Amino acid sequence: MSRRPALGCLLEIVETLVLTLLIFWVIQSFVAQPYRVQQESMERTLMPDEYVLVDKLTPRFDPYKRGDIVVFNPPENWIQEGGQPFIKRIIGVGGDKVELKNGDVYLNGIKLAEPYVYQENGHTQPTEDLIGAKKWVVPDGELFLMGDHRGNSADSREFGPVGIPDVIGRAWLRYWPIDTLKVLDVPRHPELATPSPRP
Repeated sequence: MSRRPALGCLLEIVETLVLTLLIFWVIQSFVAQPYRVQQESMERTLMPDEYVLVDKLTPRFDPYKRGDIVVFNPPENWIQEGGQPFIKRIIGVGGDKVELKNGDVYLNGIKLAEPYVYQENGHTQPTEDLIGAKKWVVPDGELFLMGDHRGNSADSREFGPVGIPDVIGRAWLRYWPIDTLKVLDVPRHPELATPSPRP
């Protein structure tokens, strides 16, 4: 084999590798990326060491909604060793009034139906206030987030609402272990479509 064809073959391999890495980078940066669940705050919806696919594309034209599960960068003083992002569920969006009362969550005066909240011995875990605050008004451009395992979750009850620019994307598919493969359920809270009760 002459030197010229060998050099051409090497250049083709390098071009292929560079193109592959570029495509991978574009997908990871703008379309979707894998996320490994490391916390216990989303039990039993998501368990530690399960993997989900995080959609980074559709939130650019389909705003985050109540019930969505999102991966986000926590406030600076909550960043853990290794800088692992958090994963929680959206409870309130900009303009919503969130209130904790008798272990339940009220959104704009309506008791929220939350079938996803962690259950133990057939009983739904109550949602407790963590720092004494029981009421929040979510600013525009921010999200109020909570884990499904309310007794084991550092979330907006402690660090307040999170700005949308800090959200990495919407978790939509659990894909590993393979026997847990499932599109994640997102409740749309039809109870919120009814008129708010009078004060």
